[in-house]
Amino acid sequence: MRTVTATRYVTPLREGGSLPALVEADDDGLYVLKFRGAGQGRRALVAELIAGELARALGLPVPEIVFIELDAALARTEPDPEIQDLIRASAGLNLALDYLPGAVAFDPLVHRPDARLASAIVWFDALVSNVDRTPRNSNLLVWHRQPWLIDHGAALIFHHQWDGALERATRPFAPIRDHVLLGAADQLAEVDAELPARLTPEVIGSIVDLVPDDWLDAHPLFATPAAQRAAYRHYLQQRLQAPRAFAEEALRARSLHL
Repeated sequence: MRTVTATRYVTPLREGGSLPALVEADDDGLYVLKFRGAGQGRRALVAELIAGELARALGLPVPEIVFIELDAALARTEPDPEIQDLIRASAGLNLALDYLPGAVAFDPLVHRPDARLASAIVWFDALVSNVDRTPRNSNLLVWHRQPWLIDHGAALIFHHQWDGALERATRPFAPIRDHVLLGAADQLAEVDAELPARLTPEVIGSIVDLVPDDWLDAHPLFATPAAQRAAYRHYLQQRLQAPRAFAEEALRARSLHL
């Protein structure tokens, strides 16, 4: 993954509680910056990174994810005290997504992704237990007539309660019944037969290993950051073992949705 440095705070994107921002970086690119000092904390960045790169490994459309260095000095030019505090609290390494100029919010009444893509997105969101892809808040953008997946900070909900998390890895994901694309996902069985092979232990390991040490909150279960990364890998590998309860739950939810 590339690392860039934020050079200019452009504007806040006041969506949700994390106050992401549009920033310019030293490669002249524009990025949507996710702050490590935001209310959701560093675990949101871990989820954004792991889930986003898993989606990419599955061939799903995700904007490029980069590490982005943020200097607290950028706070001096901002008139809003809340933004000043957020920049200062986030000095150091943060995460950002490539900005998609001209993208529009996904509207399920207007935009109709093909069934295979819709099925793959539903399957992926069930895998990573993403609670944030509903009609109320789809976290999908349409850019060049294609849906793009954004904002995965609410995924991987297991890492908010590590005690017993590995034992829960094979459980279904009931909130998939509220997925914005569930009605269009009529190839769930087909993608469930195909997609797991793309997430080999090596692929999962290479993605989890991207997580910086200081994004991993200390926990008595883990003596080192490496041990915590190993738990992420184990959880995801267990979740992908057949039969996959999360895929079966998605199929059941869709049958009730029709």
